Amino acid sequence: MTIKEDDAVDPVLERVKTGIEAFDDLVMGGLPRGRTTIVGGTPGSGKTVFATQFLAHGIANLHEPGVFVTFEESPHEIEVNMASFGWDIRRWREQKQLVFVDASPQDRDEIVVGDFDLAGLLARILHAVRAARAKRLVLDSLTQLFDHFIADPTTTRRELLRIAAALKKEGLTVLMTAERNSEYGEISRHRIEEFVADNVVILRNALDKERRRRTIEVLKMRGSRHVEGEVPITLVENHGLVAVPLSSLRLEQKSSTKRVTSGNAELDGMTSGGLFRDSVTLVSGATGTGKTLLVTNFLAGGVAAGERALLVGYEESRGQLFRNARGWGVDFEAMEAEGKLKVISLYPEAQSLPDHLLTIRELVEEFKPDRLAVDSLSALERIAPETGFREFLISLTSFIKQHEIAGLCTATNKSLIGGQSASEQHISTLTDSIILLRYIQEGDMMNRGLMVLKMRGSEHDKQIRRFTIDAKGMHLGEPFGGVPDVFGDTAIAGPTA
Repeated sequence: MTIKEDDAVDPVLERVKTGIEAFDDLVMGGLPRGRTTIVGGTPGSGKTVFATQFLAHGIANLHEPGVFVTFEESPHEIEVNMASFGWDIRRWREQKQLVFVDASPQDRDEIVVGDFDLAGLLARILHAVRAARAKRLVLDSLTQLFDHFIADPTTTRRELLRIAAALKKEGLTVLMTAERNSEYGEISRHRIEEFVADNVVILRNALDKERRRRTIEVLKMRGSRHVEGEVPITLVENHGLVAVPLSSLRLEQKSSTKRVTSGNAELDGMTSGGLFRDSVTLVSGATGTGKTLLVTNFLAGGVAAGERALLVGYEESRGQLFRNARGWGVDFEAMEAEGKLKVISLYPEAQSLPDHLLTIRELVEEFKPDRLAVDSLSALERIAPETGFREFLISLTSFIKQHEIAGLCTATNKSLIGGQSASEQHISTLTDSIILLRYIQEGDMMNRGLMVLKMRGSEHDKQIRRFTIDAKGMHLGEPFGGVPDVFGDTAIAGPTA
């Protein structure tokens, strides 16, 4: 994604916060005050939620009253439908902070004056605006105005332009919603944006590989910079729309030189004293090579050093994780009882990737861990298209670094003897360190090997070390002889030295 800037940019353009988390960053602080924004989207993409959240934030946080002109749902229906997001619309209506102008189908006879004159509607809107001393106004949805009330689209455009001009003269920041026929077709069904909008925002709810992926795109922002491209969004109960930005994340986090233990003394030696405090490490290996054991060591090492640790698991239940830890001599129950460890197991298909990311963010902000482990990223690959998965990884690694947490993520190879997983391909450039766990054949024996493939900003052991696993955990041994192929399909060692 890139930041787009029109030729004529007003350096003192006042901004209006929408209340949509992270979206305001995409438009450099909010929507320009006193201008008109079209929000287009297919049915179910979240247009009414966006519009209501825009008004709700103004009322609840900025003491800016609003007017909601509805052409589709009745005010009561909107009040009921938006209740799950925590907005007290009934109280705001009683306090005259939010005023509805009901132009929904049951009230259509009051809209048309003469043949195609919307003067009556404009009079009602202006009366509501002045009575509430409104600063924000929503028209939802203009498509219903075209579809149900006016037969002549040319005349409707003329009348709508007259309404928009009158609203701008009142100093209102206006948000209009419009239906689209497809996710990547025309901006709106009746091309409303061409003659009335200063700004255009697109909401999408595209189907990809049997799963929906919600995104938001700022298509146009007249006289103002904005981030180009689609950004993932999700709907959160008691909150509303939340954007998960990528390009607005700045590489401004500090780089710590402090080392923390991996939980294994031999591995610490291979990494010149341990992992960096604010680094993200990827552990990649086939099933059974010891990835979860490294996670267990990583968490236990942090707790032993007086740190707080968080584990988010996507492949095994809490019971399995606790049982595995006991088998290696680690007592997760005691650590949780002391408030030093928190273990969360989630089913990948239970929610979308943006929702998983928000869950991790909330857990970090609530528990405030010093280190975080995610086991495994590969379990999340199957619930999203490739683009969505990469977006998730970028946001996750950026979040971990911004909070200066020691992070460790695992990825599972599809091949038992190595090769590159999709998770490894996507996250390899984002992580600071990569540890490979592989099965390596020696004659008629299959052994395990460990290699520190990458460690940004530090020297590290580049040998492929043998390791064994027993009731006390992982034990690193001597390097393999010969030239084991840990990347391809022939992980076979030569004669031992």
